[in-house]
Amino acid sequence: MQYLWAFVAGGAICVAAQLLVDLTSITPGKVLVLFVSAGVVLGALGFYQPFIEFAGAGASVPLLGFGNSLARGAIKGAAENGVLGAFTGGMTGTAAGIAAAILFGYLAAVLFQPKSK
Repeated sequence: MQYLWAFVAGGAICVAAQLLVDLTSITPGKVLVLFVSAGVVLGALGFYQPFIEFAGAGASVPLLGFGNSLARGAIKGAAENGVLGAFTGGMTGTAAGIAAAILFGYLAAVLFQPKSK
């Protein structure tokens, strides 16, 4: 059942983003910023962690999950190191995901050749 809820939750987030792009004049870049910001706000208010516990990777992998990770890292950094930790904690909390994205993006660029249309 956990896989089903992850699929449904992640799919619902993606459907919401696609509907925003298709039915409004909001650009994909603005949707990205909106979803990351919403994840930060929901994480800071404590609403996103129960959603992650329910939906697993369906909630932690999309952009909302990245925003939540930024918020958790900043809150943890502020608790440990004060104001400076609030600025550095978000990057510390998301460093593994950012490093993985860079590594896999590099590997895709090396392994595959782009084709002209």
